[in-house]
Amino acid sequence: MTPATAADTRLVHTVGVGALEWLYEHRDGFRLEQDADPETGFLERFKPVGELAVICKVLFREGVAGSRQADLARKLLDHAWRDVLDGGRMLVRGQRGEPMSPIPFEVYVPFRELGYSQPELEDAIRLNHRLASWAGLEVVPVRRLGLGAFERRFGLPPSLPEDEAFSRTWLGRAPEPWTVDARIGYDITHTVFHLTDWGENRGGLPSPVADHLALWLPVWLDDWLDLKRWDLLGELLVVDACLPRPTLDAAAWEGLAGAQQPDGAMPALGPMPDGDPEDVFDVVYHPTLVAAFASVLATSRALERLSAEASG
Repeated sequence: MTPATAADTRLVHTVGVGALEWLYEHRDGFRLEQDADPETGFLERFKPVGELAVICKVLFREGVAGSRQADLARKLLDHAWRDVLDGGRMLVRGQRGEPMSPIPFEVYVPFRELGYSQPELEDAIRLNHRLASWAGLEVVPVRRLGLGAFERRFGLPPSLPEDEAFSRTWLGRAPEPWTVDARIGYDITHTVFHLTDWGENRGGLPSPVADHLALWLPVWLDDWLDLKRWDLLGELLVVDACLPRPTLDAAAWEGLAGAQQPDGAMPALGPMPDGDPEDVFDVVYHPTLVAAFASVLATSRALERLSAEASG
């Protein structure tokens, strides 16, 4: 594994620029289906909007985006809040339809942190949080860990203490690292995201966990690069950037950049899919968001490293 150089840093940054350009050009894909099939559910379409808000928040926080990137991110957020969520009223509607669903809450928190507000939803969140049903909602361990992080960021006490929630996750049990498949891979990445507040607090990883990840992450990066699983590879590159000493793996970044399309889209697995534009968006938006996320964090860490080398 070769650490990234200044030239690699430009490549990493370029991946993020292209990804954000594609997301802006295809912003109408962040749509709700108000007449959704009951089997699918109205709330399922909120997930892309919430992920968009999280990634844009990271971009503003890290401060390594160019002026055009920052402008596009703000326009994307405004579009999502105003045109997709109708100023947050769609979140209120979703909460009324499924009062115990945490989805409107999870989507709202990053928007709130970026200055958007929906008082009616906040009242519902505080009310629901006092109910036993809220803490009793049965979710997988990594989701419970994430809900606790969102509760903390909103100013509410976590339904389950973070240490206890983390201990129930795959990573918290420190099992055999060679058993990682795609599903476990995503459990690992999201556990790291929640413990570090999406890369903001690298000290949020307990030292044994950080050491465990530093040892095995190169192997996992090689595996998913070989499999051309770009979505998970991108998330693992985010994990790398969340470590106290990120590797900024040049080979993995070259592979990700090679998979990116000329218009900035990132396929999830193998080549770019064909078909109806809405269907393609639903497959491609997540790996493209992940590419933007990984790019911002890795660029920030690379600049930290180059600055330290120049001053040392």
